[in-house]
Amino acid sequence: MRGRFAPSPTGYIHLGNVWTAFLAWLQVRQQKGTLILRIEDIDEQRSKPEYTQALLEDLAWLGLDWDEGPGKGGPYGPYIQQERYSLYEKALQELQAKHLLYPCYCSRARLQAIGAPHEGEHRLYDGHCYGMPEEQRRQMDRKPSWRVHVPHVSVSFTDGSYGPFSDYLPRVCGDFVVRRADGLYAYQLAVAVDDGSMGITHVLRGRDLLSSTAQQVWLMEVLGYTPPSYTHVPMLIDASGNRLSKRQQGITVRSLRDRGVQADAILSALALAGGLVSERRLYHKGELLRLCNFQTMTTHDIVLRDTWLDELIHA
Repeated sequence: MRGRFAPSPTGYIHLGNVWTAFLAWLQVRQQKGTLILRIEDIDEQRSKPEYTQALLEDLAWLGLDWDEGPGKGGPYGPYIQQERYSLYEKALQELQAKHLLYPCYCSRARLQAIGAPHEGEHRLYDGHCYGMPEEQRRQMDRKPSWRVHVPHVSVSFTDGSYGPFSDYLPRVCGDFVVRRADGLYAYQLAVAVDDGSMGITHVLRGRDLLSSTAQQVWLMEVLGYTPPSYTHVPMLIDASGNRLSKRQQGITVRSLRDRGVQADAILSALALAGGLVSERRLYHKGELLRLCNFQTMTTHDIVLRDTWLDELIHA
């Protein structure tokens, strides 16, 4: 087993980040596999080196160690996305050679005007620029983004938490961007290339990314990689039903540590809230590794109660 935790250094990590990091660590350690830490910093405007350093320090303080990645090295490096751009460019060239890539000149205003087919669904690109004649392209006065043209196929996979899925690509993602007009690579391309080239066999991540799994599986297969097994886990949300954000400073690892909260108390509380253990007490990391049971983990989002902080402080 080769698993990974792949955070974005756009702020200090909070309990929601710790939840997925802990589960990824737990999954790999229980199977005596290899855990990779990958820094996903392709959002160059929001990613900061100081957040990367803080992330490494916070994970070390929590005891969530990794086998390959920053500070460790390994045979599949580099482990920081901004140092992997040549791999993404090579993947784009492969997609171009397969006649799957085309430029899109649509403005932000036009893309926002494309309505979702049903209430609550995300907007799908309508293929406006697909098949545009070369003469018309030469007349465009703006830099294009680059999209992948997806075929009329369904992609099937079985999620470790939510079971079997079969998603029809034109309905779930449509033709999606792999390189933005400003030259930055898109998440879907980067994550597919990284998971494939690093030999990742198991991906554990938040439920919010379940909807993008089919397009990543398809893209990996097109690029010649073997897709990993996926397990999507419930999200930590606040009392209003909103997912936790790095803007909520009170729940960062740094703020909890400054208030005297123990690392084991944080992991114990998360394990209990997620249904991995049944007894409310302080567990040491070795006990969590031995006792946590993924078979009993909840599939419902976990509400971070107002009393959690007090419970953690006095654990």
